[in-house]
Amino acid sequence: MDISINRGETINELRVIEPHEHGIVRDQISAAALQTLEGLHDAGYRACLVGGAVRDLLLGVVPKDFDVATDAEPEAVVGVFGRKARLIGRRFRIAHVRFGREIVEVSTFRADPGASEPDADTRELDDAGRVLRDNVFGSIAEDARRRDFAINALYYDIADDCVYDYVGGMDDVAAGRLRLIGDAGVRYREDPVRMIRAVRIAAKLDLTIDEPARPPHALVPLLADVPAARMFEEILKLLMNPAGPKVFRMLREYDLLTPLFDQTIAVLDSPTGAASEALIEQAIANTAARIDAGKPVTPAFIFAALLWPAVRERAATLEREGTPPAPALASAQSQVVGRQVQLVAIPKRFSIPMREIWQLQPRFHRRRGKQASRLIAHPRFRAAYDFLLLRAQTGEVDTELAEWWTQAQDDPSTPTPGSGAGSTPTNRRKRRGGRRRKSPETA
Repeated sequence: MDISINRGETINELRVIEPHEHGIVRDQISAAALQTLEGLHDAGYRACLVGGAVRDLLLGVVPKDFDVATDAEPEAVVGVFGRKARLIGRRFRIAHVRFGREIVEVSTFRADPGASEPDADTRELDDAGRVLRDNVFGSIAEDARRRDFAINALYYDIADDCVYDYVGGMDDVAAGRLRLIGDAGVRYREDPVRMIRAVRIAAKLDLTIDEPARPPHALVPLLADVPAARMFEEILKLLMNPAGPKVFRMLREYDLLTPLFDQTIAVLDSPTGAASEALIEQAIANTAARIDAGKPVTPAFIFAALLWPAVRERAATLEREGTPPAPALASAQSQVVGRQVQLVAIPKRFSIPMREIWQLQPRFHRRRGKQASRLIAHPRFRAAYDFLLLRAQTGEVDTELAEWWTQAQDDPSTPTPGSGAGSTPTNRRKRRGGRRRKSPETA
């Protein structure tokens, strides 16, 4: 039943925040999101900016994405925007509306299943309680209560520019707190990814995770059941951002990486794992610094660092068993990556350069003759060289080796170990026989 409300008052858990109170202005919203909101509103539907965009704007952070929630059902959204919109998803059916290069995700208000009747849940769940399908539509108030965190359940309504708060999210913004809506056991079983999302949001926005919202150790193994392709996208969000170093530390604190990178964690938790953990932390810190500086980054480098400890240890084991170094490294890569992609899918466009980074590491130890110039000319040299620097920073290889390759790129005459500057390479082939000297008559 609709209820009348007074602006600024809290009635039946609803608080409406006026524009002058929340400070969000339309100029802060992307043109594509505004066109989507206005298009739905003009067609007679309620349309609100929701989720991370509202949260970030309230906290003074520039949003990366803008999501819209509406009472228009998915097919009706397509009816409003025509060819600009397409429906996606089975578990959670939504519309993508495209304006130029920007895509705005539009979801229909979902019902709050079983809120009044515990046995009335009409969603499709698996045996572990994970939501397989959720396409039961409802009111905006129900939609707010079924979201994950209160800070993500704030709605900016295009009709009056007010922010609607049904779950106390504005109080959490003011307190710098991340609070889960509902029981942690139920909400994290519905979608285990919420556990790592809590860490990412808290690290990015410097929020304190409310005690009941902290990932329960007993539920962490559920992450291993999340589709591997989805986990790849989540890992990118976790570690390829300016807050990546803090995210990694929090993931380790709550043991959230164990079900996703079990081979790596086995090395990190070993007595000699500190250096390997330092290498991974440094790789994430370097990536964060490049993102801050506006420089390009690649997931191949992050995954190369994450899996290198397991590859290195497996290769060493194979060598002790009698396998020569090169085949041992190749076999170790195949074994580690083969296991890893079952948990976190790594597309070939990243796994191939990742493996090339590893394969080039032994070649840095061969510096005589033309071997150095051939390696420098390799298409993957720069990434492999950066990885070598990373290994040198954490004590895995001698810093002299990294310094030599740094100098060799600028000065091709850099002397190889054990030779003087300008000396003749020892592996130059000698020409068989000598050039025949012409007789005076022939000349």
